[in-house]
Amino acid sequence: MIKKIVYALFCGLLCTTSVQAKDQITIEDLSGRKVQVSVPVKHIVLGEGRYLPTLGIFDQDDPTKRVVGMMGEFEKYDLATYSQYAEHYPQIRDIPRIGSAGEASFSIEKVFSVKPDVALFGLGSGHGPNDKSKTVIAQMEAAGIPVIILDFRIDPLKNTPKSLKILGKIMGNEKTSDAFLSFYHTHLKTIEDRLKDVKERPTVFMESHVGLLPQCCRAFGQQMMGRFIEWAGGVNAFGEMIPGTVAQVNIEHLLTKQPDVYIGTAIGSSKTVEKFPKYIALGAQTGQDMAQSTLEEALKRTGVAQLSAVKEGRAHAIWHHFYNTPMNLVAVEVIAKWLHPELFKDIDPYKTLKVYFDRFQAVPLDGTYWTSRLTKDAS
Repeated sequence: MIKKIVYALFCGLLCTTSVQAKDQITIEDLSGRKVQVSVPVKHIVLGEGRYLPTLGIFDQDDPTKRVVGMMGEFEKYDLATYSQYAEHYPQIRDIPRIGSAGEASFSIEKVFSVKPDVALFGLGSGHGPNDKSKTVIAQMEAAGIPVIILDFRIDPLKNTPKSLKILGKIMGNEKTSDAFLSFYHTHLKTIEDRLKDVKERPTVFMESHVGLLPQCCRAFGQQMMGRFIEWAGGVNAFGEMIPGTVAQVNIEHLLTKQPDVYIGTAIGSSKTVEKFPKYIALGAQTGQDMAQSTLEEALKRTGVAQLSAVKEGRAHAIWHHFYNTPMNLVAVEVIAKWLHPELFKDIDPYKTLKVYFDRFQAVPLDGTYWTSRLTKDAS
């Protein structure tokens, strides 16, 4: 009898060991690192708080339930979306903050205190620890905390699918990541196929962080939202001049170039318009009237007001935070329709956005995420 009990316990131990071994996987993250992690992960630390809506693709019942710590830039830089999540999931306010809005504020001691299964950092992130934070990564790995690098920022349209596949694997929900990526690829492929033989591609000046600085103008280069221009069938007016993300351009150079289309990125919202009236307001909980009125004010600035694109009504604004979320496919549709209205007249980006929220988000669609100038200057 005793031998049978011992044998049963031995078999049980073997079975347990076998299951644990199967749960250990190795993934290659967006920095090219091989990372071992036990799945599914239950406790996550976010190197950017704005990754939380992306977790909502997988945890639509409660996107906060696995998050044991996060950086605090979400409420600082996108207060409207944060407020929307706080209304639906008030427990977001109680998640320990492991820093405020930059790598210098990051506290590894706080990370250790919340005992995460994994930490998610961004490739080239400026709002928290990233792939270049070698000391931090080494310290966390020495403590048994795997660090995975994701990317929705540097090369968003190429790396969003890779990042979603990683999340599907570590969160134990590849079925959802496959469903989302089918939706994602279908929409982008439609744009790609239609643009295949298009020769005339308008030049686009995409101004970053409109209103953040008093003077004009910061332009997107070849990374971040600058990538959206090429995918949407345009030519980035400053793409060759700015190989990275964003750089300052002088007014004289801008007026000499005279791009065909102007697009400003909106870092304001209904939650910030009183404190920062020079920001274009877009995003969650922001109406169309406010979006258009703040765009009109932004277009009056010296340098921008003199652009032919602005005078002739080819001026638009888009939500800045599209750069850091799988929602980026909607931004590409919007811009493609602005640049090639006839080619994409049957495409409805709002419908795509609605499907995104209805099928893949933990909060409902409530807000305005792009707008256009409705009038031309009088001749």
